[in-house]
Amino acid sequence: MGTAWRALRRRILTPSTSETLLDVRGFHKKSPEAQENLETVGRSFLEGYAHAAEAATVSEAAARMDEIPPYYRGFAYEGAGMGFAVRDGLPLGPTNLTDKFLAGEGDKHVYMVYVGIGWAMARLPRFRWPKAKNLDPLLSWLVLDGYGFHQAYFKTKRYIDEQYVDPRFPWPGGDYSKTTEATSYANRALDQGIGRAMWFIGGSDGELVAKMINKFPEHRREDLFAGTGLAATYAGGADESELLRYRDLVGQYQPVVSQSSAFASEARVRAGLVIPHTEIASRVFCGLSPQDAAQVTHDARRGLPADGELPAYEVWRQRVAGQFVSLGGVSR
Repeated sequence: MGTAWRALRRRILTPSTSETLLDVRGFHKKSPEAQENLETVGRSFLEGYAHAAEAATVSEAAARMDEIPPYYRGFAYEGAGMGFAVRDGLPLGPTNLTDKFLAGEGDKHVYMVYVGIGWAMARLPRFRWPKAKNLDPLLSWLVLDGYGFHQAYFKTKRYIDEQYVDPRFPWPGGDYSKTTEATSYANRALDQGIGRAMWFIGGSDGELVAKMINKFPEHRREDLFAGTGLAATYAGGADESELLRYRDLVGQYQPVVSQSSAFASEARVRAGLVIPHTEIASRVFCGLSPQDAAQVTHDARRGLPADGELPAYEVWRQRVAGQFVSLGGVSR
């Protein structure tokens, strides 16, 4: 396929960077520095998406993304996860590009790539959605995290102001998406992504984000706060004093904020993208270095049970949260 066609495909498939501007989205602007950070995250995501849309091979896309500064490179890989999943989902398009990406250069960014697949689901018809059985059963819930983020980010009125919930979300299928609104784990995973988006919608202003979450029903707040811990650690936008204040504001949800912060540290450690902000946020939320917080997630992953009343992913999260309570850094 020629270079001109690939460039045209990139232009056709790639959303405009204006869609990520806080002014366009109507999101809160805490400060020029915070605004620039969050908008650069969005631009980096779309840059990765564009590379995936245009590239002849996954290696070509990865080589371009590896030129992006470490602070934002993970978001480019997230965008590429969406881009390759969209290409896989197009009629008569390539197949298994996402699998090839994950089997190669995307492996060390697996968490971000899975989130990107969730973004693709939000743009594809349902019959083109990936099959859960083809994904890692433990990490597949991150796909719904990505879907939830996308919906809250682009459909803020419905998902944040109106607090919309789909009581029978159709993916991944099975018991976890067929239970009631209050207990569906599919909806819980979506809420983790919605909470992560709220860090962006609130402009990384912890006090505003906490107020937004506390307007939701109590049974949803734990997962929403968890999402903010991941965003605050991975994406940044708040200094140490602001993070300390936010840690106090989350109150009883400190354990899940610590858990999600540790997951964010693990994502950056695995990819070799630890930055000064990760160090600060990990010590504020976890009381540990990013490397040690990541090790907590590794240790908690050992010997996970098969999916039962809860998926193994949630058991993993609970183990990590409980470990931080045991370490004395947080309280229930």
